[in-house]
Amino acid sequence: MAGPLRFRLSHEHWDGARLRRDLYEPLDATIGARLTTPWFKPPGGYDARRLEMDNGDRALFVWGDDAYWLGNTQTPEALWRTDKYSFDEVAYPVARWAQRELLAELELQDPWLARYRHLAWFFLPVLFSKDGRRSSRAFFADHAAGFPDADRDDALAFYERFLSTGVFDDERYTMAAKLGTSEHVDSTRMSATMGEFNAAKVLADAGYAPEPEIEMDSGYALDFRATKNGESALVEVTRPGRPTGRAADTPTAAARETARSKTDGQLAAHPETILFVDCSSFRDDEWAALAGERSAVGHRPAVVFRARPDGSIAGYCDGEVALDLAAVGIDP
Repeated sequence: MAGPLRFRLSHEHWDGARLRRDLYEPLDATIGARLTTPWFKPPGGYDARRLEMDNGDRALFVWGDDAYWLGNTQTPEALWRTDKYSFDEVAYPVARWAQRELLAELELQDPWLARYRHLAWFFLPVLFSKDGRRSSRAFFADHAAGFPDADRDDALAFYERFLSTGVFDDERYTMAAKLGTSEHVDSTRMSATMGEFNAAKVLADAGYAPEPEIEMDSGYALDFRATKNGESALVEVTRPGRPTGRAADTPTAAARETARSKTDGQLAAHPETILFVDCSSFRDDEWAALAGERSAVGHRPAVVFRARPDGSIAGYCDGEVALDLAAVGIDP
């Protein structure tokens, strides 16, 4: 399975003739391709072409002193030994040009998604990835980004508002890649990923800076370090799926079961970590039952919460939580 979209950088000499011979002709021979001009003027000092494959794959190639390939298709042999770089790691004019090309294409293909401009930009490496471009768009379109009984546009507007604050701009690949690049929609796993964004929103709205993927000496990585006024706390996030309705699968049981997967690993090694249990997959009655009982989830300290697309947050703390979350609707 291919990962998020990245550039390949070549330091060799390229011109139009070599592009046609080493890139276009091999692709045309194997899967069918068209060589076209770019939609936007390339950066100064560069020439550029689009390669559009018969199977729907796309690639951009831009060359000057160095050459950059960005594609969600098979890589031609001439570029096999090149290194991969994210949008943030290549020359800014090249990255900006390439993203304009892709965002314009997204606007033609899925205008309902492209109008959420920061969300579309943020998840661009996944939305145009080789394996995940269809599944990621389907998750946003058909599963309302993990919110039950929610309008798709309300859900996307929720994440647009949060991401447009720039909170994760510097960690874009780290966070966007969590959505995954599988060919198939795994709504449970993908909703769990959005649970991390929900937890980060709680932290950010409470005035904390959430730093993702904290590598620990134990070998584990924790989801966030939350810092405010020079003080920090470690946070791990889990998101239970909806209760099935069976007698043994109540909202409390669902929350405890998903928490158990963390207590046997990261939290056993780092018991001081605050567990955020995101119950945003629960419907109103399911959440009311859990919150009404203020149920323990099997680890303390814990924050049990639910986010809604209108931006509202409700929840409660279990144990002594070293975070001040009262301002965002989390009861201590």
